[in-house]
Amino acid sequence: MPGLIRGVARTAVIAGTATTVSNRVSRRQAGKWAEQDAQTAQQQQPMAPPPAPAPAGGGMDDKLAQLEKLGQLKAQGVLTEAEFEAQKAKLLG
Repeated sequence: MPGLIRGVARTAVIAGTATTVSNRVSRRQAGKWAEQDAQTAQQQQPMAPPPAPAPAGGGMDDKLAQLEKLGQLKAQGVLTEAEFEAQKAKLLG
């Protein structure tokens, strides 16, 4: 009987160790996959198209409308402050 109990105890220890190792590997692999997914998502973000150039000889209303569009793009985070200022300068002068 002591041999049987020893065998059962050994099996329990081995099974517990295998479960622990398996869980660690699964968590590590899930972390790697999450990093890869995040990197892939960053790389696949579409680039925003540049704002349309101002039409030649456009009136003041056209310029105001385009300035409003530029302001909206900046507010949405599509344009940076520097890009916004460059486009504004191009539009106005």
